[in-house]
Amino acid sequence: MGTEKRVAYFGPPGTFTEEAALSYDPQATLIPFPNIAAVVAAVVTGMAEEGVVPIENSIEGSVNDTLDLLIRESGVLIRQEMVLPIDHCLLVKPGTPTAAIKAVYSHPQALGQCRRFLERCFPKAELIASLSTAEAVADMMKANVAAAAIGTQRAAVLWGAQVLARGIQDYKPNHTRFVVLATTDHAPTGADKTSFCFSFAEDKPGLLLSVLQEFASRNINLAKVESRPSKESLGKYIFLIDLEGHHLDPPVAEALAKVQSRSALFKVFGSYPKYKGSST
Repeated sequence: MGTEKRVAYFGPPGTFTEEAALSYDPQATLIPFPNIAAVVAAVVTGMAEEGVVPIENSIEGSVNDTLDLLIRESGVLIRQEMVLPIDHCLLVKPGTPTAAIKAVYSHPQALGQCRRFLERCFPKAELIASLSTAEAVADMMKANVAAAAIGTQRAAVLWGAQVLARGIQDYKPNHTRFVVLATTDHAPTGADKTSFCFSFAEDKPGLLLSVLQEFASRNINLAKVESRPSKESLGKYIFLIDLEGHHLDPPVAEALAKVQSRSALFKVFGSYPKYKGSST
């Protein structure tokens, strides 16, 4: 019998990332890690063959920790993507009255996704950041004051919490895009995406336009374009692009080579199959 695949994920159990990992490979041995950097390290060192991390939410936007690691860390590539619906629950210790709640715990992304609900229903409650939505439930259960947590239905079961409300996110539908990281990306399938980043050594008029024209002239669709501060100096940015196609496709390879020749920083994060049913 072969050894089961080991898949690291941003844990602990009870997070939406665990749900994504279970959806991706229910037969794999899942290994939780306390942060995204640890998931990347597990893949790079061989502790796990693959790692599942969130990269983008339809309400709060990109997950900066994941993007920063893709930009800075070598040794991992995106092999797959998944999009999961996110349904946030308000959890409390059994018997806690709603009017007594003085603090709400959750991951900063979840707090942001439920901002309007919290402002309307708990305007005086202290919002406290936890390492994950599952850790938030653990923090809430150990709190010395009446508290609530924003987490998953599974976390409520794991920690014995009571569900006070479901679907408390500000916008419906609410989806999060997850990526599977590995030491190699995916072979071409004919329906692929490629993610990459680049930056310029100096700012000149028309530089970004010249890059975008390399793709437009080859009829390559750009699914996503965004920028992040380079963290080197004020006003210097790194551009991140998702395009439709595989980096081995000749038109994509030609365009990427042209971009690289103009760039001070250039890195392909990987090519992978487009998620079926995804709007990205």
